[in-house]
Amino acid sequence: MMLGDLGADVIKVERPGSGDDTRGWGPPFAADGQSAYFRSVNRNKRSVALDFAVEADRAVILDLLRDADVVIDNFLPGVLARYGIDGDLLLAQHSQLIWCTISGFGSGSPRPGYDFVVQAESGWMAITGEPDGDPMKVGVALADVIAGKDAAIGILAALAARRGATTPLAPAQRRVEVSLAGSATAALVNVAQNALVSGEEPRRWGNAHPNLVPYQLFHAADRPLVVAVGTDAQWRALTSALGLDALGGDPDLATNAGRVTARDRVVPALAAVLRTQSAATWCARLDVAGVPCGLVRGVREALADVTGSAHTGVPPLLGGTIRQAPPSLDADGVSVREKRWDCFS
Repeated sequence: MMLGDLGADVIKVERPGSGDDTRGWGPPFAADGQSAYFRSVNRNKRSVALDFAVEADRAVILDLLRDADVVIDNFLPGVLARYGIDGDLLLAQHSQLIWCTISGFGSGSPRPGYDFVVQAESGWMAITGEPDGDPMKVGVALADVIAGKDAAIGILAALAARRGATTPLAPAQRRVEVSLAGSATAALVNVAQNALVSGEEPRRWGNAHPNLVPYQLFHAADRPLVVAVGTDAQWRALTSALGLDALGGDPDLATNAGRVTARDRVVPALAAVLRTQSAATWCARLDVAGVPCGLVRGVREALADVTGSAHTGVPPLLGGTIRQAPPSLDADGVSVREKRWDCFS
């Protein structure tokens, strides 16, 4: 979808009859029967239903590949080759083709990839949730999202390399492989580095931060807010705005390292003051002081900031455009099979 937002002409090949599994991931369903989940990631695509076991349908796929710039697949190892759609052979046959495989656990693993399982095995759940509660998944399928973004980056890099090459790229240079597990593990970033440097197992901090204080959720008089102090100057501004001059002038708390050590003293002092007034009052004051903060908003509150659509979802980034609503199953079957269509305007 991201490539489609940026102008690519995308053909989605689906299973006849049922189509993409996410078509049935609901409720909620729109009036036309499309699930909200399917709509969230399928704009700017054409749909064709093709059965790999049917020779005529395989021929359609192989014919499309002759002119394609990019193929993206998410099949388990060996499945496509079993039907005569072998990525390695096709890369060798078509010098322009770039092939991206997105798997759960790497191209050699037979395990199907689901975001929830990957969040569990990548360490994400072990560090998410309240310290004394159960391990918790992130509220959105973020491992899926990050892997998709990694795939888009890898594809764009391969396209750039192909365009700049004076001779055709070798098949291996046109092969992009992304796994949910690899993307999720890489996305541990600072938490992974904490473990590598300390040799200790990172733990759950709830809405606090392992490396920064104060950087967490607080309760105002009416609703929660977050305060995110990332510099010592912001700390001084925070204590001044809250009238906590004694804390601000304490040399033991002048640096972040000192505040992390004294977390159990700093956080209760801030919490006692912040609960005395409304969250909006505090945010207004802290905004003036240059202290990063924010209300904890609901999803519908957050969506009020954008022109989201029940048909096409949240607007695209990076100057992308919405040219086509998510398609019904096989909506473009005839035109794709006959290879006659105009690019979306």
